[in-house]
Amino acid sequence: MDKPDDAALLQAYLDHVRVQRRLGARSQQLYRTHLQGLVQRAHAEGLTLLTVDPAHVRRWAAQLHAQGHAPRGIALVLSCWRGLYTWLGRQGLIERHPVQGIRAPKAARTLPKALPVEAALHLVERGQPADGAPDPAAAAIARRDQAMVELLYGSGLRLGELLGLDVQPSPHARGWIDLPGAEAHVLGKGGKWRSVPVGPAACAAVQAWLAERPALQPRPGEPALFIGTRGARLTPQVARRSLAAWAQRAGLPQHVHPHMLRHSFASHVLQSSGDLRGVQELLGHASIATTQVYTRLDFQHLARVYEAAHPRARRGGAGKGPAP
Repeated sequence: MDKPDDAALLQAYLDHVRVQRRLGARSQQLYRTHLQGLVQRAHAEGLTLLTVDPAHVRRWAAQLHAQGHAPRGIALVLSCWRGLYTWLGRQGLIERHPVQGIRAPKAARTLPKALPVEAALHLVERGQPADGAPDPAAAAIARRDQAMVELLYGSGLRLGELLGLDVQPSPHARGWIDLPGAEAHVLGKGGKWRSVPVGPAACAAVQAWLAERPALQPRPGEPALFIGTRGARLTPQVARRSLAAWAQRAGLPQHVHPHMLRHSFASHVLQSSGDLRGVQELLGHASIATTQVYTRLDFQHLARVYEAAHPRARRGGAGKGPAP
């Protein structure tokens, strides 16, 4: 029996990523792009996906590095390639995994960007949208954006989880909010469900938005909690622009994106509670190591407090102590 060609193998794996692993559209596109690059590299050397060996992968990774790709970007490419070959191994199509054990160059680990507590509170409390606005659609959009900001910062949702929320639970829903129970049920990475608390401010903001949602004329049967001006589920691009505009109107000097509010949620909860395991559960991290980066962020905060407050930390030497 002939083995499938590379195009068929690639499409079968991308179908697996979409259906079985249930990755988001953006992740699916990254996989497609990086795997098509792999196929092109293999074909340029007269290889197929099934005849690639570790020496080829090492050389291609080195080429990416020489071309100026960042270590994190190379790690992402290798991760996509590794996933493909792990799947091919499970199908019994390869005997040796050519990407196993090959790592990208080490990169300096960057800390997630989080807002200071005061800035985050200013963002979410910058003022209620004006009631009785002459344009009902504009008033509805303001309520919608306020609800999104409250949920992103108040519950630590990923943007995909936020936009996947439906008004009501259903067998096909990727998430919904139980307002009486003050909980959000979301489908996170890897197709894993989790429930996160929704605070009183976020609940009130969602209720206010639901009252205004009909002004955007949702399409018949549209289940999405957050919709755009065309009445369909809000897109990530529009949500990012809406959040950036909200932060700008609030007077924040930095560009604010949805994941920054998730980082802020995690950092501020950890600062207050010190419960790393609890933060891991709230964020839906599969590994505690992913959550531990926030302990470094928390240490930076404590270091700034120390440098500002402790007399021995001030530049110029010790402060004057009490007389003996």
